[in-house]
Amino acid sequence: MRLSDLPADLLAARPHLFSPAIVPVEAADHARMREVIAAVEEVVALKLGADGTAPAACGVFMGYDFHLTPEGPKLIEINTNAGGGLLAALQAERDDVLDAYLAMFRSECGARELRTVAIVDETPEQQYLYPELVGFRQLFEANGIHAAICAPDELMICHGGLWHADGVTQTRIDLVYNRLTDFTLDQPESVALRLAWLHEETVVTPNPQIHALYADKKNLVALTDPVQLAEWGVPAETRRILLAGIPRTEAVSLAHAEDLWNRRRGLFFKPAAGFGSRGAYRGDKVTKRVFAEILADDYVAQALVPPSTVNVEVEGRMTELKADIRNYVYRGAVQLVAARLYQGQTTNFRTPGGGFAKVIETP
Repeated sequence: MRLSDLPADLLAARPHLFSPAIVPVEAADHARMREVIAAVEEVVALKLGADGTAPAACGVFMGYDFHLTPEGPKLIEINTNAGGGLLAALQAERDDVLDAYLAMFRSECGARELRTVAIVDETPEQQYLYPELVGFRQLFEANGIHAAICAPDELMICHGGLWHADGVTQTRIDLVYNRLTDFTLDQPESVALRLAWLHEETVVTPNPQIHALYADKKNLVALTDPVQLAEWGVPAETRRILLAGIPRTEAVSLAHAEDLWNRRRGLFFKPAAGFGSRGAYRGDKVTKRVFAEILADDYVAQALVPPSTVNVEVEGRMTELKADIRNYVYRGAVQLVAARLYQGQTTNFRTPGGGFAKVIETP
C-alpha cells in the first residue's frame, strides 16, 4: 500500500498534512525515548498489579509525544488514540510497519479471528484525518477484513453483539477501532459502543480503561512526583528515568493559585481530560480572565519545555518550524517514530511546510 492509493481529492483538500522535511533524531535520543516509554509502562503495570488484572485489549496507537532538548527528550504528553500512524508509515514507505499494524489489530482480538472492523469517529468525513480512516479501510479490506467507517450512533446492539448497518446489509463487528475523543464513551451517541465494551460483546480499542491508565494528564502529576513513585514501589532507576524524562507536572488548584500565577511564564496549562491543543495555554500568554477559567476547571500545569526546531524551505525561503516527536507504541514497543512540524503555540495542520514529517535516525 502506498500514499498514492489514498483518494487524491481528500489529500488535495488538506495541503498541510505532510511536510517535505526530513527530521534527524540522534540514536541516543531514540534510546532515551524508549527508556522513558518503558518506565511509564512499568509504572502502569505496577498500578494494575495493585488495582486488578490487566485489560485484554492493550490499546492500539499509543502516542508518546516528546520535545527534544539539549538535556535529552522530554515526554510532553501520552495519547491513547494518536492519529497519523498510518499516514506516517505510508509517508516513510514502511511496509514492515503496516504489517505490524495488522498484527496489532489481530492481537487485540486474542484467540478470536478478526473478520470485521468498524472504524468509528464523530462525523468521520468531516475529520481532518479522514484520509487516514479511508486508508485503514483499504488496508483492512486488502487483507480480507471487512471494514466500515461510521459514527458511533450508527452502531447497535442486538443478537448478543455489536452490529453496523449500511442500508443494505448488517454486519456483526469483531473490533471497533475507536477514534473518538469521547474518551469515557459517556455521550448519548456512544451508548451502544459503551455497552458493547462493558459486556465484552466486541473489542473496543482504545477504550476508556486504557485512556484512564495512560492519557489522563493527572497521571503525569504522579509520574513526576518522587514521593508518590516511591510509595508505589517504583525502583530507583525507573524513578530517575521518569523524573529526568518528563517535565514536572502539577495539579492546578485554588489553594496554589497565587504561586501558579507568579510562576506562569514557566508553565504550560492543559485540561486534564483534554486532547490536542483545545484549552491548552502557554503561561506567558495567559490573562487573568483565562487564568480564572483555568482555576475553575480541571487543569494541570506542566513545566514549559520549548520544542526543537527544523528549517524547512517554503516557497523559496527557509522557515523555522517547531518539531514534536511522536512515538507510536504497542505493548510497550515502538512501532514508528514520526515528527509533526508546526508554527504557533501547539501542533496543527495549518502551517505551510508543516505536517507529518519523516524521522531518520542519526549517529
